[in-house]
Amino acid sequence: MSDPEVAGRWYALVLGGPPAARPMDGLLEWRPVAGGGVQVWHEPARAGGSGCVLAVDDLDDLAARLTSAGVAHDGPQPGGGARLLVLADPDGNRVVLTGA
Repeated sequence: MSDPEVAGRWYALVLGGPPAARPMDGLLEWRPVAGGGVQVWHEPARAGGSGCVLAVDDLDDLAARLTSAGVAHDGPQPGGGARLLVLADPDGNRVVLTGA
């Protein structure tokens, strides 16, 4: 990420709340499910070159919440036997949310 504050706000919208931890300077960490987590690092030279896929319980609810918050997306789409919501974080990293 190039800007921790901007990334923190965006990922808080997507992941449902503020980071669970900030284990070290420049690292934001969420734990949306037991045994799993998302870490976002402050590395401006590498910002925009990553991606992740996360499963969510209610893709439609999340899409509606993100729309209300002003997060751009094209809505849930079919893909790979599931439904996908494809997002780009503020640095352009691809974040794909999948759900039934």
